[in-house]
Amino acid sequence: MDNLIANIRQCKVCEPYLELGANPIISASKKSKIVIIGQAPGRIVHQTGIPWNDKSGDSLRNWLGVDKAMFYNEDIFALVPMGFCFPGKGKSGDLPPRKECAPLWHNKLLDFMQEVKLILLIGQYAQHYYLQDRCKTTLTETVKSYREYLPQYLPLPHPSPRNNIWMSKNKWFQTDVLTILKDQIKAVVED
Repeated sequence: MDNLIANIRQCKVCEPYLELGANPIISASKKSKIVIIGQAPGRIVHQTGIPWNDKSGDSLRNWLGVDKAMFYNEDIFALVPMGFCFPGKGKSGDLPPRKECAPLWHNKLLDFMQEVKLILLIGQYAQHYYLQDRCKTTLTETVKSYREYLPQYLPLPHPSPRNNIWMSKNKWFQTDVLTILKDQIKAVVED
């Protein structure tokens, strides 16, 4: 596993397409129990090298009901993006994650992680990749149908401040999904 992580961190496959160059960000261990599959690192994460080290990460930790120490414990959480490097800025936010990363690295990573109890699929890119034809027409419908994907997967929206409008329109997410999410996290951590 250590060699695989080192290889990922040295990957330059997409470098010609990345405005800030390659800087693959990952945190994982063969003992990881929960895998968080997000989109791609943002600019701040690219600069610091720490996954989810931004406002989205603060929101995500709040959703999970965990502190930074637990969140960054690789034996509990694996932090694996769909695209390992900052893809650059687009017209309305960051560009989509590069499509090369997940097929190149995800199965190899998951093969090493034999203690995984739950995979959180954050955002449409992770959901479409892992749920494929089981995805609903919209992200909202997929997240609302979260029970269909448990116990293996739990789909979530991205915790970006850009999604505050979505959160205010979908109150059921806070009352229903986040309650289940925290229960799931607590059960796995205490197992």
